[in-house]
Amino acid sequence: MSTRFPFTAVVGQQDLQLALLLNAVAPNIGGVLVRGEKGTAKSTAVRALAALLPEVEVVAGCRFSCDPASPDPTCPDGPHTGAAAEARDARMVELPVGASEDRLVGALDIERALAEGVKAFEPGLLAAANRGILYVDEVNLLHDHLVDVLLDAAAMGASYVEREGVSVRHAARFLLVGTMNPEEGELRPQLLDRFGLTVEVAASREPDQRVEVVRRRLAYDDDPAAFAARWADEESAVRRRIVGARELLPKVRLGDGALKQIAATCAAFEVDGMRADIVMARTATALAAWDGRSDVLAEDVRQAALLALPHRRRRNPFDAPGLDEDKLDRTLEESAGDDDDPDPDGPGGGGQPSPEEGPQGGDAGAQAGTGEDGKDGEPQPAAGGAGEQAPARAAEPFRTKALTVPGVGAGAAGRRSRARTERGRTTGALRPRGALTKLHLAATVRAAAPHQRARGRSGPGLVLRRDDLRQAAREGREGNLVLFVVDASGSMAARQRMSAVKGAVLSLLLDAYQRRDKVGLVTFRGTAAEAALPPTSSVDAAAARLESLPTGGRTPLAAGLLKAHDVLRVERLRDPSRRALLVVVTDGRATGGPEPVALAGRAARLLGAESVASVVVDCESGPVRLGLAGRLAEELGGTAVTLEELRADAIAGLVRDVRGTTSRRAA
Repeated sequence: MSTRFPFTAVVGQQDLQLALLLNAVAPNIGGVLVRGEKGTAKSTAVRALAALLPEVEVVAGCRFSCDPASPDPTCPDGPHTGAAAEARDARMVELPVGASEDRLVGALDIERALAEGVKAFEPGLLAAANRGILYVDEVNLLHDHLVDVLLDAAAMGASYVEREGVSVRHAARFLLVGTMNPEEGELRPQLLDRFGLTVEVAASREPDQRVEVVRRRLAYDDDPAAFAARWADEESAVRRRIVGARELLPKVRLGDGALKQIAATCAAFEVDGMRADIVMARTATALAAWDGRSDVLAEDVRQAALLALPHRRRRNPFDAPGLDEDKLDRTLEESAGDDDDPDPDGPGGGGQPSPEEGPQGGDAGAQAGTGEDGKDGEPQPAAGGAGEQAPARAAEPFRTKALTVPGVGAGAAGRRSRARTERGRTTGALRPRGALTKLHLAATVRAAAPHQRARGRSGPGLVLRRDDLRQAAREGREGNLVLFVVDASGSMAARQRMSAVKGAVLSLLLDAYQRRDKVGLVTFRGTAAEAALPPTSSVDAAAARLESLPTGGRTPLAAGLLKAHDVLRVERLRDPSRRALLVVVTDGRATGGPEPVALAGRAARLLGAESVASVVVDCESGPVRLGLAGRLAEELGGTAVTLEELRADAIAGLVRDVRGTTSRRAA
């Protein structure tokens, strides 16, 4: 077994260490979500934590790690009356991003269950992680239905597996830790809320600290065992401190004064629901126990807020996470005066800050241009020239309805277009290819019924063969690649107009965020087009690029469409199952170079010939409209919609138009 990097040897990530240690003391806090750029020791710290957890007593031979002092009465390996006990190290189980639902929760042998009535259950990763750590690297890339199952099990402390009336329940209590790089996409707000604490990590900008990081990493790589031995005393001290804090935790008193500060803080930051209040209370109590105190102080409440609230207060997915610490301090100070604790000098009362510096969880953190006025038809300098106009601010986003890709796909799970999925409504049955995962019971019975006499059936049981089994064909929703092609030329440069255009694109980006799409951004102006953002799951990044988009110059429409063609071609090679939706935002004009209109038409027909689902958002304004965007949509084989028609129910007709146009083209 390889030697892990010591937890106490990591440099500069005190908040991360503290959040992990608090969950080790009080697992009911609900786990930790670690957000940060790559190379900041997120995974190193999590893996190192497992070595600090105390040994656990388990029932010998139990695949679900039941506690011999209070075994689970519903354990599939039970009953455990009089069973022998054994001690083992706490486990850390890693959930791969590409895992199936059966790998996570376990699977039933459907054939034996139907034919023999036997609950033959093969445990999954949730069972293996019981009373240990379940670690999900890149949790933001995990399919939504797996995240739902995972967080439900973490909240209830149990996992339920149901297959056609046969059910199994087992304990699943674990410390849940997820890590993610926000550049690769966000978690949905309701899933963010299910993590107890969150920590933002970043690499230090202090040269001395960076030098120490490199020095320790090189020493570890040269001789892992010797390096770990150097930190053995610190590791043992933290392990003993965890045990002591666990023993002290039930004795910690959370006074009325601290409770009022918690409630006032959650109200001041307008968090939804009551989960934040409960998590803050548990975290503040764990902080006191970790610091060896039996009372909760105002400093504990403040630290708990910094860990429990940043991911809950976000009102808009494009807002940066974080907490206004000045506002937090004012709220704590104001609510401290409302203390009605019967003993103002007693535990939890008065909200007085601790004379000690707040706990830091260990001695070191863990680590291992354009035209002059932008008018088409006049000579303009290339993009980036002196005439480039400053970016316009986006107008307020508005609610849109879904633009969908016609037909039925088989892409990654999402919420946009119809797709064949493992979850969703049952639409039919088919013979299983490989292991059976979703039994279609009626079809299985129909397949087996004609052969019962020939198979010698004499009792009430159904005589089944492998060939009788039928897999349920299910239809759900997939996420798509929404590629925005935005005209940033001079004809779009009027401030009010570009503001409205950006507001419309931002609204569609919000919709893509909610529907779990990948997004990309191509812009064109001056003499060329560029992929401002290659396809990514980070809708935040697309919104940032859009906000800083300058305008001006001629309108190289053909270049923009050809760049989109290149982006889609490469993406099809990378992810052939993900279907694309092309959204072209333009007034339809094409200028610059020889025969710009003819070139744009040929580029549009090239995309249309490949059956790319497309929508043209017509940005033409004024009393006289040339209808150029409409003609572009026809050549693309898609449909056109004005900025005004993008709002609310007006898009419903657009969806029908997209489907109808594509159906006619296919015919």
